[in-house]
Amino acid sequence: MRGSVGGGPVSAGARRWALLAVAVAVFCVQLDAFGLNLALPQIGRDLHAGGAGLPWVVSAYLLSTGALMWGAGRLGDLFGRRRSLVVGLVVFGVASLACALAPTLAVLVGARVVQGVGAALAMPVGLALLSNAYPTELRGRAIGWALGIGGTATACGPFIGGALTDAVSWRAVFWLNVPLALLGAACAARTAESHGAGGSRTVDVGGLVGVTAALAGLCVLIDRAPHWPRSAVLAGAVSVAALLTLLVRRARAAGKPLVGPELSSNGRYLVLTLAGAVANTATVLFLFVVPLTLQEQWDLPVVRAGAAFLAPALAMALAGPVAGRVPPRAAAGVMAGCLCAGALVLGCLAVASSLTAYVCVAAAGGAVLGMSNALTLIATQAAVRPERAGEASGVTKTVITLAAGLGVALAGPVTDRGGDVGAESAADTVLLITASAGLTAGVALAVWIGLRPGVGPAGREESGG
Repeated sequence: MRGSVGGGPVSAGARRWALLAVAVAVFCVQLDAFGLNLALPQIGRDLHAGGAGLPWVVSAYLLSTGALMWGAGRLGDLFGRRRSLVVGLVVFGVASLACALAPTLAVLVGARVVQGVGAALAMPVGLALLSNAYPTELRGRAIGWALGIGGTATACGPFIGGALTDAVSWRAVFWLNVPLALLGAACAARTAESHGAGGSRTVDVGGLVGVTAALAGLCVLIDRAPHWPRSAVLAGAVSVAALLTLLVRRARAAGKPLVGPELSSNGRYLVLTLAGAVANTATVLFLFVVPLTLQEQWDLPVVRAGAAFLAPALAMALAGPVAGRVPPRAAAGVMAGCLCAGALVLGCLAVASSLTAYVCVAAAGGAVLGMSNALTLIATQAAVRPERAGEASGVTKTVITLAAGLGVALAGPVTDRGGDVGAESAADTVLLITASAGLTAGVALAVWIGLRPGVGPAGREESGG
């Protein structure tokens, strides 16, 4: 069985190289999103830095990635997804080297911004490359395996980073990325090239610059809002809203807008993306709250907390391949069920009365939340035509990344815990609010599916919502 890229067949060997390249890219990108949280105190001591500047080691990476993915996906459609994946991984590897050698906090933060550029180039085009390389009946499985293999870094990232920091140095996290990124680039170079539809390579430069600036402003606002005065937050929100309004008006008048009408009018894709934003936010908060709770509420040292979290981490990693076996027509329904189940799990975590119960419930949570996240990317890719896959992936990844940023801001009080009753209550409150959002999204998605029973996968709703 062969897939099709740019109208030509793709050999099984080229598909395997594409799968390996995307899995490595996801692993690297996710490891650097979650692998430095426990290393921040040591980074501050080594670089003689601290205070408000230290969180930017994490924030700079996430903000640059979230701001650039929208445009990066579309550029991959226009100029070649394989080329963008190779360039993204090379940029990521070189920036990782710069991070490993950084002599000061300012240099480290700057290198992290460049890492985010590489991540933004690699992630959306990687999923689009798989969507075009694999035939329809194998596409979901391929994306599921890539997300499952790479997703181990999402679940285990904090403990991989913590272990490397304790055993070697926080710089080891970045040194690990260098050979992995170069391996991924070498694998990507051996697969087939893929483009979007049409021969035009015209780019809406104004739209690209504008949407990147607006998203960058929104990312900074989300990340810094808890630390800014209310007047500054309000001014920033008004500015971002005004810029986004101008961009929408400009897009309607543009001959070749950054996001075409085929995507913006695809109701199935939009609904799945919004539900996926809730799923990703729930997953990030789960990964944020549960390890801290194991250490604080249950008084486990870092090593034992990491061991206890292996069950949820493994369940989350295995969820990707399992999600890949869900038929495209059933993906939205299964995703709705997983969102509701995830809400139940998060609610149970808030009232678990023993460590054993907590770990067992968390393992179930890792499974259903991992399924929800994987199905988001599988289902949204199935809801669009292959030639728009990069654009769709870029928009989806941007939306779910920004939503996760809001979630982390919500969970901020949990990091101030000291094992006291009030702090534990803050964690429980975060879990219950997230559970409510997940239940609402799951029910809303199920109702939408029920109202549109005839809507199928890609191509069935490309022109209307």
